[in-house]
Amino acid sequence: MRPAGSHGRPPKKIVILGAGFGGLEAARVLARAPVEVTLLDRQNHHLFQPLLYQVATAALSPGDIAWPIRAVFRRKRNLAVQMAEVTRIDVEGRRLHTADGREIPYDRLVLATGATHSYFGHEEWAEHAPGLKTLADATDIRRRLLLAFEEAEVEEDARARRRLLTFVVIGGGPTGVEMAGAIAEVARLALRQEFRRIDPAQARIMLIEAGPRILPSFSEELSEVARASLERLGVEVRSAARVTACHASGVSCEGEEIEARTVVWAAGVMASPSGSWIGAERDRQGRILVAPDLSVPGRPGIYAIGDLAAATDADGRPVPGIAPAAKQMGRHVGKLLAAEVQGQPGPGPFRYRHHGNLATIGRRSAVVQLDGLRLTGLIGWWFWGIAHVWYLIGFRSRIIVSVQWLWSYLTFQRGARLITQPAGEARGARVPHAASAGDAGR
Repeated sequence: MRPAGSHGRPPKKIVILGAGFGGLEAARVLARAPVEVTLLDRQNHHLFQPLLYQVATAALSPGDIAWPIRAVFRRKRNLAVQMAEVTRIDVEGRRLHTADGREIPYDRLVLATGATHSYFGHEEWAEHAPGLKTLADATDIRRRLLLAFEEAEVEEDARARRRLLTFVVIGGGPTGVEMAGAIAEVARLALRQEFRRIDPAQARIMLIEAGPRILPSFSEELSEVARASLERLGVEVRSAARVTACHASGVSCEGEEIEARTVVWAAGVMASPSGSWIGAERDRQGRILVAPDLSVPGRPGIYAIGDLAAATDADGRPVPGIAPAAKQMGRHVGKLLAAEVQGQPGPGPFRYRHHGNLATIGRRSAVVQLDGLRLTGLIGWWFWGIAHVWYLIGFRSRIIVSVQWLWSYLTFQRGARLITQPAGEARGARVPHAASAGDAGR
């Protein structure tokens, strides 16, 4: 019996598009199989997106959470890494077309291109409310955040100073909650006593969520714990509040104009356009509707994983767009294709195993929801830290991040407070965000 997902003769060339969590996991499995594997990505690095907000708030440097893809697979002789921006997929001819005119053939194709920001039809908001998906996004937000304090220090007008010291985070999921808590820590702890004309602790930090509560994927009890923790940090939390506009002077929310120099978007995501390239059936978020084995119906030899795939668990519930889910999908498709290559039975339908939800709310506080286990406060914070360090790539990164966190904990400082600007950019100018191409990976 041929394995599930088989499409005729065993494949000789497998192409994985996207080196996020799902793509990297699929490549790791296939690197041990007797098949030629090509891993493509627009960037030369894999990014640990769950800690991207710490780069944006100066707790970590970009190199602490990103690794060269070639270095990860340097000893895997059957796996080639290529930087490429794919612009079109020829399904019939089984070829990928790149922006530089190349054609890359495949027998099997794994799409792992992830998601990007969704502004719900208001793409013009992106200039004023950047999202957080790439290192470019993180360093842009870090620049905006730190420049706001620098400009407030020399601003003579009181109203303009208040605007500079107002920070708005839109979206009450884990990214928004962690970002709001981290900004509060920067203002109230890391920058204290460093300015002479302003008090950074007086900064106004707002978290706006359109739904009835923040962290909707957590229990109501943990959601309330998170809200209370944020409010103790001085964050103003507004739930059941819808943002109707983002503009140069701030945001419009429920008829109120909130003047803010820095706005961060954490409210929605949209799958990458890979689904449209192959003409696949997609849901409202642009995710490809996949078969139980994660193959794309009507597109022989193509699989979709991670944030790009609209998959369901054994109970018919949607698989969440988080890093563990992407890794599980990548591992499943990798095993399925490895079995096909070797003429062995495949693993059957994909079965998602939910390991829980985690979110940190600043210093010494986090909420953790696992099967039958709820952790909050300092214990939750330690658990969150250990879990994230464990999933980092390489011993060096684990040591560096652990030391950085320990130093920040003991000194209340943030060691990556660099204001970097693209060449030729005027001081304080706003820069449009860069789109993401990897798994979102919460």
